[in-house]
Amino acid sequence: MLGAIRFLYMFKSVWAVVAALIVGSFLIKLAGSDPIEAYVALFKGAFTEYYGVGSTLVKMSPLVLAGLAVTVPLRAGQFNIGVEGQIYMGALFATLAALYLPAMPGWLHILAASLSGMIGGAFWALIPAILKAYYRVNEIIVTLLMNYVAINIVSYAVSGPMMAPDAPYPYSHEIPEALFLPHVLPRTDAHLGVVIGIVLAIVIFAVFRYGTFGFTLSTVGKNARAAEYAGVSVRRTIVLAFVVAGAMGGLAGTYEVLGLKYRLFHHFSPGYGYDGIVITFLAGANPLFVVIAATFLAGLRSGAGIMQRAVGVDATVIEAIQGLVVIFVAMGLAFRFDRTYWAKFLHTRRAADRGLAPGSGGDKPP
Repeated sequence: MLGAIRFLYMFKSVWAVVAALIVGSFLIKLAGSDPIEAYVALFKGAFTEYYGVGSTLVKMSPLVLAGLAVTVPLRAGQFNIGVEGQIYMGALFATLAALYLPAMPGWLHILAASLSGMIGGAFWALIPAILKAYYRVNEIIVTLLMNYVAINIVSYAVSGPMMAPDAPYPYSHEIPEALFLPHVLPRTDAHLGVVIGIVLAIVIFAVFRYGTFGFTLSTVGKNARAAEYAGVSVRRTIVLAFVVAGAMGGLAGTYEVLGLKYRLFHHFSPGYGYDGIVITFLAGANPLFVVIAATFLAGLRSGAGIMQRAVGVDATVIEAIQGLVVIFVAMGLAFRFDRTYWAKFLHTRRAADRGLAPGSGGDKPP
């Protein structure tokens, strides 16, 4: 029985999603539609129809990388709320490399732009990392505030020095066609970025499970003082964790430019960095589960339009359901498996059952 209860706790994120969908069904009902019909249209469109799958994969690419960018520092006990800013800085650096580096073979130029994007994101994450590691400045506040700085830097760049001539909206020149990422599904926008994101998730999972760096991150995350006493450089570990996370965030911004938009836009991200926080907690900070959580959220987004066309439910209902997922997942964080409590509870229940059992003496009449 104790194992069954522990099993239920392990999947509390799943119960949170189920609860969000159930509450969301009431919202759909209030909107005047059948919830079952709406959910069937949403999930069927997002995960079984060809173009729906393509749309889901497009949205998965930045979500997987954003989720990994939150997961890596969290392993070391650090909260990276600044993925949105790292996405913007990565996109800016990648666009600069794509537009202004000297001519070179296409694959080499894509590699150079990707590395530039990773450097941009890592640089933006390095600032709060140093402030946290060496001056104990709260990383949550710093990374959160730096998001707005990064967004404004990109807005200035695309509305000023990088703005395309006669552009009706702040955006840069289009990058050369040789730098467009290859598509993984013909006749859709699904690009190679989603494959790279999944591969990176597997690599980070392997590092967490078998690598020295992963063990060091876990040690620092569980008890930094004990880790320092054991000879681990806590400061260096925190800085490395943020740098790796920033590189993941930068890569997410890079592939939005190279794989989908082909130029840098003002406010090009709809909040992928913040979605990465939800994905990480939904996945329990497991890199492999990050892929699953990102697929789910991407499917919700891509299926929203299909659901709207099929049953007439406004797509904003899906945004409300996403908010419900966040609330229920956050509530689930308050519930942790307490072996001692449940063992004592089950022991008490068994004792009470034995006391009430016929012939045990507990049910004898006075």
